[in-house]
Amino acid sequence: MKKMYRFPLKQNIGEAAVPTIVKGETIVRGQLIASKGENSLGANLFSSVSGVVTEVGKEQISILAEEEQSRSYMALKADTPLELVEEAGIVGLGGAGFPSYAKLARPLEQGGTVIVNAAECEPILSHNILSIEKDPEKLLRGLEIAMQIVSAENGVVAIKEKHQKAVERLSNTINTKKNIRIVLLPDLYPMGEERAVIREVLGDLLPVDSLPIRENAVVLNAETVCRIQEAVDLKKPLIDKNLTVGGKIRGNQNLIQVFEDVPLGMSVGDVFEMAGGVAEEYGEIIMGGPFTGKRTSLEAPIVKTTGALIAAECFMKGPEKIGLLVCACGADRERLEEIAADLGSQVVGIEYCKQAKEIKNTRKCENPGRCPGQVQKVMTLKKNGAQAVLISNCTDCSNTVMSCAPKMGLAVYHCTDGALRAVNHPLIRRIH
Repeated sequence: MKKMYRFPLKQNIGEAAVPTIVKGETIVRGQLIASKGENSLGANLFSSVSGVVTEVGKEQISILAEEEQSRSYMALKADTPLELVEEAGIVGLGGAGFPSYAKLARPLEQGGTVIVNAAECEPILSHNILSIEKDPEKLLRGLEIAMQIVSAENGVVAIKEKHQKAVERLSNTINTKKNIRIVLLPDLYPMGEERAVIREVLGDLLPVDSLPIRENAVVLNAETVCRIQEAVDLKKPLIDKNLTVGGKIRGNQNLIQVFEDVPLGMSVGDVFEMAGGVAEEYGEIIMGGPFTGKRTSLEAPIVKTTGALIAAECFMKGPEKIGLLVCACGADRERLEEIAADLGSQVVGIEYCKQAKEIKNTRKCENPGRCPGQVQKVMTLKKNGAQAVLISNCTDCSNTVMSCAPKMGLAVYHCTDGALRAVNHPLIRRIH
């Protein structure tokens, strides 16, 4: 049976891609279907399947895939590593989607560092760690390429200490690599936040409006680095994605599964079918991790920044009145309001973590993972009539909320509850 693949033209920070094909055209896997354009911050888009173009719209391209698909692809044409990264359409695959060639275009000063963010920060997600366990050489080769592009003298793999097998595999392989070391991270959320990684690796806390280049560094997601290796060594465009799939799976078996090289544009529903199918009853489908993921549908396509698909537990009946405490490290205000509505609760107050500073229409934490205390915010929500609080806080902030909210008679709900219950994972509450 032929299946439809859909490719949104905007899958990255910056400009949307511009179609280079027309309706009715027959294309092959790896063929360019939309270009980033000239002099714009964008990313090329390639077809992950061979088939016929059925739609070229303002927002997406649709391709009816042939029933039989080959894993071969049309090779990239560029010559230099940086040109290949740009041509391949590689962006930050940890969720941000910033075009990777733009990160690598500026050489670092003497003593510069390229850091691989291998924290696998969000709970449930496990595809990056599994990839390192299977093939650490691929990650390290990608790191070497990135170091070469920006003339970095030092390379670092930042990974949580708890991932012992991956750390061991890296350690055994890294002995042959010059100027590359491992930095072990604590098992806290959000240790994978870019500024938190810089703080842990280089010892400096960046201001909320600063980038790693200020510390003479570049930070790249683990899968991003691996796709850089493919682009340079194999001339492969970004057409496949590694994913963690979990939650309410039919038959309640294999609650968390990893799928490698899933073709971009495949529907969320078809990916779940690979895992066994979604259970008859679930609360919502989340694209991304439990903390920062967004609600999606079974019809939606997976995109470059898709790291996980989670079928969450059915929503519980919430309190009549609830207060929202928004953290820059987790779900935003709109996402918490969405969850509150599904709990059947009226929102009577909204407070922001005191470290959640507004920067360019978003919020960033002043010091990710290190909480200044939330007592005053919780007290304000109680005064507004809240019977419970719904929070999106990091590990440390959740600890501070739990140290005061129950004493005030307030129940605590977390934005991750539905996802974590669906995989029998401990809830984010008080963690010592």
